[in-house]
Amino acid sequence: MINDPFHPEEAIARQHDSNRRKLLAVVCAVGITAVLLVGYGYIRKYHTERILANNTPPPVTDSGPKGPPLAHVVVDEPTLSQGMTTIGGVVKNISKQELTNVSVVIELRRRKDGGIEESLLPVTPSPLQPDQEGAYSMKAPAQDYASIRLAGLKADPQSTLIAYSSSQGKKRPPERLEPRTIVVKRAGKPGEFINTPDNPTRVP
Repeated sequence: MINDPFHPEEAIARQHDSNRRKLLAVVCAVGITAVLLVGYGYIRKYHTERILANNTPPPVTDSGPKGPPLAHVVVDEPTLSQGMTTIGGVVKNISKQELTNVSVVIELRRRKDGGIEESLLPVTPSPLQPDQEGAYSMKAPAQDYASIRLAGLKADPQSTLIAYSSSQGKKRPPERLEPRTIVVKRAGKPGEFINTPDNPTRVP
């Protein structure tokens, strides 16, 4: 019977090769995880942009009663946060008279049945003096409404529609994706070889 002599060089070489394969497996796992996270972030960003695009009002045009506009309405792009769409902007009194109880008329189209809801957003402060600006805003569940449209401007007496001009306001800020830290746990005890001749471990 011939005994196979122990060759320490071959054992060390096998150990190094095993460690390289294990390191390669860990690198591949980290790479796959990173690709999945990037894909998730892209899908999330696409979904958010799609919702905001649906909620963005079409280019606003002058409407309402005929005659010189008494106010100018600025409509900011809607923003999305925690499932709620925020709508807002400012109204400037461009007339030579005081405007009281000014309200912005917003039309909301429901996703469920396509119906239209009308909301009056009060402008503060009130009244508005000539050349003075006031703000308006509201929040609505993003999943409930498909589109938003500026439909008019009302003021006293008796909350009647008044002539106005309009323009697009602030752009919505780009979405910021929160960074995530990936922690890969190494098998074995600290200071212990992952794979040795006495403690073999299967490498994927």
